[in-house]
Amino acid sequence: MERRRGGGVTFRVAVMGAGSWGTTFGKLLCDAGGEVTVWARRPERVEAINERHENSEYLPGVELPAALRATADAAEALAGADFVALAVPAQTLRENLAAWVPLLPPRSVLVSLMKGVELGTCRRMSEVIGEVADVPAERVAVFSGPNLAREIAAGQPGAAVAACADEEAARRLQAAAMTPYFRVYTSTDVVGVELGGAVKNIVALCVGMAVGLGFGDSTRALLMTRGLAEIARLGAALGADEHTFAGLAGMGDLIGTCSSPLSRNRTFGENLGRGMTLDEVVAVTKQTAEGVKSSGAVLELARKHNVEMPMTEAVVAVLYEGVPIADAASSLISRSPKPERYGL
Repeated sequence: MERRRGGGVTFRVAVMGAGSWGTTFGKLLCDAGGEVTVWARRPERVEAINERHENSEYLPGVELPAALRATADAAEALAGADFVALAVPAQTLRENLAAWVPLLPPRSVLVSLMKGVELGTCRRMSEVIGEVADVPAERVAVFSGPNLAREIAAGQPGAAVAACADEEAARRLQAAAMTPYFRVYTSTDVVGVELGGAVKNIVALCVGMAVGLGFGDSTRALLMTRGLAEIARLGAALGADEHTFAGLAGMGDLIGTCSSPLSRNRTFGENLGRGMTLDEVVAVTKQTAEGVKSSGAVLELARKHNVEMPMTEAVVAVLYEGVPIADAASSLISRSPKPERYGL
């Protein structure tokens, strides 16, 4: 399945999903020398990528490599793939993957690019993949970090973590994604890498709300620090390595998502903070803000493991219980502080 080109190894990659990050990941692996096919649901997007080398809906103005191919035929995209990168909205993964399972190459590594937790089951995306595809943990990887799609697509310096229970699989994914502008680190802590990516979206919603209310950098720093503590507490309860949260997939991703106006979740929260209703923000949001739907599942997961996550509770209260943002903020800040190590 892996082929050699010019003395090096060429990887065949199927990217299932042509949104902003799926397209960017495809471009990244093309730039790294891989043979990449992106699956897109809509034929007009396939045509735009193949003929005009642009995904004008999600990455307008970004020129895609001529070698990056797109197709609306899942079987064509998946044929012979060494890596199958799953880049659909988290809550649609189960349904989409079930349709693709008969087409998966028998030794392919399934890579989650998604940052969410499944509603109803509280499963992480790697758990959903393992269950639906009926594959062992050694064939499921997670790719995560402070990766704002438009910046990475523009070739700005960036980095991510490739995590898999199988160290060799993680190293192969690392090799497939390394470019002169993008660095990849490896990890076997799939739980920690995944939780960092999923829960930081909820923290970003909270930070966005604070920005929309007019609060400044001190408040943002407070929320990011407390948010990191929530991520670490949940991670510890689920067996993650605490050091993961000090790295790219933890603190790095959190800072990027909470700080950038390119972040969908922060922007979503900001609009809420400025007075828009949930329905109004959903109507003007073109891309999926994973934290919105995953927040309830994350809170349910935390309660199952007796983990306190007050920021997550506040976000859920605002989104789904009709609590005004100002009241949620007041309740959050007036909580009795507890002594914790290192001020976390």
